[in-house]
Amino acid sequence: MRILIGYDSRESDCYDVCKVSIQSNTSSRMDVSPIRLDQLNVYERPLDPLASTEFTYTRFLTPWLCEYRGWALFCDCDFVFLHDVSELFELADDRYAIQVCKHDYTPKGDMKMDGKKQTTYPRKNWSSLILWNCGHEANAQITPDVVNTQTGKYLHRFEWLSDDQIGFLPIQWNWLVGYYQEPHDGAPKALHYTDGGPWFENYKNCEYAAEWNKYHVVCSRR
Repeated sequence: MRILIGYDSRESDCYDVCKVSIQSNTSSRMDVSPIRLDQLNVYERPLDPLASTEFTYTRFLTPWLCEYRGWALFCDCDFVFLHDVSELFELADDRYAIQVCKHDYTPKGDMKMDGKKQTTYPRKNWSSLILWNCGHEANAQITPDVVNTQTGKYLHRFEWLSDDQIGFLPIQWNWLVGYYQEPHDGAPKALHYTDGGPWFENYKNCEYAAEWNKYHVVCSRR
């Protein structure tokens, strides 16, 4: 299993917590690594004032980083996994170029907890967790040049794909904290602190804060 996590130098603790949560719940062999802006010499995209993280666009390099072979999982760093991630890979279906949780929601405010502007657009948060079929012929189009030059709309809405090439994942694997509720929406398998998490002072008591803090303690002991 190849797992790539978005890395932001301003929130390195988030990457560590996400990685530890995956490793703590998964017994299968896996390769977990960050997508770091400072390690991508092919990334030449100009600074985008609307980009809220350093991996806003680099996530779309996943098929290229995997040499357009096999399956790989990308997720934002503000995730905590509660279940074995191999269960997610078992959902991989070769008919699709990607599989995502197809959220349909509107953000609650105009700003995120770190002071960044909250934007609303179709298919919002679909790209925060992507199960990539890296070898699918449609993904061969996603080259470093495309990632460097195409619009955010084109990339985050997966406009190089037809709708029937975008497969479904249960929302339990991208549980938007503050938006989905137990038991109405089921129970989370991976928490996504999309508006901000316990690493921010004004969000330290958010829903599921204990789960993030649990793995943060593990990180501090290493």
